[in-house]
Amino acid sequence: MTSRNGLSRWWGALCGLLAAALAMGIAQLIAGFSVPASSPVIDVGSVAINHTPLPVKVWATSTFGNNDKTVLLTGVFVVVFLYAMLVGALAARRMSLGYAGLALFACLGIAAAVTRHGASPGYAVPTVIGALVGAFALHRLIVGAELMTRPTSDARNSVGRGSAERGLRAPRDLRASGLPPIVFEEPRSRADDADETAKPDETPKPGGAGEADDVDELRAPDLPRGGRGPGEPGRGPGGGGRGPGGAGRGAGPVPARAGTARDEPGGPVVTTSADRRSFLVTAGVTVAAAAIGEVAGRSFATRKNVSIAQKAVRFPRAAVAAPPLPAGVNLPVKGISPFITPNGQFYRVDTALIVPQVDPTGWQLRIHGMVAREITINFDQLLHRPLIEDYITLTCVSDPVSGPYVGNAKWLGASLSSLIRAARPLRGAEQLFCTSVDGFTSGVPLATVLEAGRDSLVAVAMNGAALPTEHGFPARLVVPGLYGYVSACKWVVDIEVTTWAGAAAYWYQNGWAQQAPIKTESRIDVPGSQVKAGKVSVAGVAWAQHKGIEAVEVRVDNGPWNEAKLGLTPDLDTWRQWVWEWDATDAGTHTIEARATDKTGYTQTAVQTPEAPNGASGYPLVQVNVS
Repeated sequence: MTSRNGLSRWWGALCGLLAAALAMGIAQLIAGFSVPASSPVIDVGSVAINHTPLPVKVWATSTFGNNDKTVLLTGVFVVVFLYAMLVGALAARRMSLGYAGLALFACLGIAAAVTRHGASPGYAVPTVIGALVGAFALHRLIVGAELMTRPTSDARNSVGRGSAERGLRAPRDLRASGLPPIVFEEPRSRADDADETAKPDETPKPGGAGEADDVDELRAPDLPRGGRGPGEPGRGPGGGGRGPGGAGRGAGPVPARAGTARDEPGGPVVTTSADRRSFLVTAGVTVAAAAIGEVAGRSFATRKNVSIAQKAVRFPRAAVAAPPLPAGVNLPVKGISPFITPNGQFYRVDTALIVPQVDPTGWQLRIHGMVAREITINFDQLLHRPLIEDYITLTCVSDPVSGPYVGNAKWLGASLSSLIRAARPLRGAEQLFCTSVDGFTSGVPLATVLEAGRDSLVAVAMNGAALPTEHGFPARLVVPGLYGYVSACKWVVDIEVTTWAGAAAYWYQNGWAQQAPIKTESRIDVPGSQVKAGKVSVAGVAWAQHKGIEAVEVRVDNGPWNEAKLGLTPDLDTWRQWVWEWDATDAGTHTIEARATDKTGYTQTAVQTPEAPNGASGYPLVQVNVS
């Protein structure tokens, strides 16, 4: 299918795609120089996260896990490029339609940028510059594609049209006026004349001299007989029969041979191969510039990271050190989750498409709202408060039954409850409305934080090292016993003491429960789906933070429950390993289930519920084939 100006819409779509790639690359470059979070892809992706329906979010997290952000950004790129192809197809029909489509998308990008938390008008600059560059590239590519793909006759006619548009007279077609055609002879050298002189008796060709005379009468009046120009001896400034054009050629234009493009009306024609080369060069430059912009932009953004600051942090000795780990915290079972989850394997679930890079020298935590005394504390002051070290297991509310979004670490931080008490909350206060540097909010029950014996922390270290950036460097909250979406605000910079009605946290606005204590749960880590007959270790972990695990039971094929052996644990706030030895003597497929009981006497329920709105429930199970 072609547009009214003759350019295929597929060529237009390709031009739109290339222009969009350049626009995105340039925008990424500008964002890398200024504010990495102002990248149009990040802006649009953040809006997509905020407006995605709850069931879709749950599905994405459970399906893609820690790769959910990569999938989202890939989806954003796909949508942008599909839209760009549509814009290119419209531009192939009429350039103004392409500009309108590009302007619409730029407006959406600008709106997404300036409405982000903490955004300034400068956040719109990468999108604006990228859109302008994209518009320029789209015009150049569309024009180049038109010239390359236009039929030869159309190309010739376009020259005439172009001349008329510039006020010039188009070349005249004598045949159209009924006049006989002008025939130009092949330019000849003096050697040709000498041959003619040496053969005076040569038999004339059919037509006779009269025909030759007739042709001569139709020669252009400014050309001498025989087609030689002023380059002949004694005529032109070249002398000796050589003009500026070489031997035997005059200074003026040489008539074209019959059969060339000049024998058609309309004047000179730009060859298709030249147009093709021009388009390919333009397209190549566009792709190269897009790639350079994207790579350089990401490189500049990476240079803003805080890895050097992380390594430079020196932590004082903890005022309250974590108890030594008992010898039996790790059971000798291959494949079971280790008691301490390494930092690199710790789950990550958050809304940050780009990990915030917060310099600890500029970090501050403000505590305000329904308090008698507002407090602002910087990172150095935080480190000089009495620090507490403790083992605490974190769990994400998006964790399905038997899911991976749970991990245990040794945390170091200042007491959150002591900071809140220092601010002296007023009567009627109910929640700590916490805000991250990127605008994410969570709501922690004030009573839970102030509860005696619960080590709620403003954490600064994880497993003996500064917090990884993806886990909240330089500071985050850790509150045992509550799902992370209400208790584990990363990159925390603001805590407002308020009521439940006074502020609604991010996930509560998106359909999750306002308060979310962690449910008593268990998981089966081993065995896999295939085992050999004989003794088989069935093992995993169970958790009930701030309540503690009292027992774990296992059953096979809905048979009787069998009590598992438990690993040791330093306190109530961590998960607990367990193992049960199964005599797998019957070949075939078997179903294994587990359940945990916490120290309050509550036993994990068999009722299957989804993750939303306050955490999944049900027995974990695995299908095992014995051979």
